[in-house]
Amino acid sequence: MPGVDLEAVGVVTGWGERLDALPDDATAASAGRSTLTIERPPLGGERFRRATRECLLGVAAVQALLAKSGREAREIAGGATALVYATAAAYGSSNRAFVEAAPTAGTLHFPYTATSAVPAEVAIEFQLTGPYVIFVGGATATIEALAYAGQLVARGECERALVLAVETFRECEDLHARTRWLLERPLVEAAACALLGPGTGRLRVSDAAESSALARHARRRAGETLACEPLIALALGLETGDDRLHVTGEWRGRRLGLEWALPHPASSTMGAQV
Repeated sequence: MPGVDLEAVGVVTGWGERLDALPDDATAASAGRSTLTIERPPLGGERFRRATRECLLGVAAVQALLAKSGREAREIAGGATALVYATAAAYGSSNRAFVEAAPTAGTLHFPYTATSAVPAEVAIEFQLTGPYVIFVGGATATIEALAYAGQLVARGECERALVLAVETFRECEDLHARTRWLLERPLVEAAACALLGPGTGRLRVSDAAESSALARHARRRAGETLACEPLIALALGLETGDDRLHVTGEWRGRRLGLEWALPHPASSTMGAQV
């Protein structure tokens, strides 16, 4: 079966609009803050005016990817691009807003409470009409999303695939505080998108006995980003120029590992930024 290459990763986090905005130690840099958030991206237009913040962050992550990869939006439009989305918490804010809104107040449209709202807005914005799948969960969901997208590309079911993850915490910060022992702090909002294409790289996913060094590095620098963590780890790995990337993801007692043998040492220009 043909291989699959990782072309680039775009990342936006609560630390800033570039990957190099990540601190060396997220816990120390948070200075006691439990949550670091991202402001609503300034995207214009009537459709974006009513869209939720997590939807706009999904669009911003793809824009960051395009900027990093040097591609134009028209190059990914159409049925040849698959969109695979992963999240654990990003639909929580819209669901809460809808449930708690007064009967005659609130402007949130019901469709925005669906898990599919974020990838739907991304698909509309970039005119994506190819294969479309959603994975719900933490970092393991993103590992599975990467594996699934890789299979789509390798089997020739699409020419390229976007693997997108978005996590927001601000609107449900008090709910997360009630179960603070379940997630490490700080919680850091993030949106990330990877571009996969055909090539000679080899991707393998299996259960992992322990966290990989790259995953620990991503957690140490970014904080808790749930489903975004494997993509941030891959972005950091691309910057090192290694030709073998090993990332792991954990969620509710399960740990998956992804090993990616790249076709050649990754260029230092392939890191992630907005």
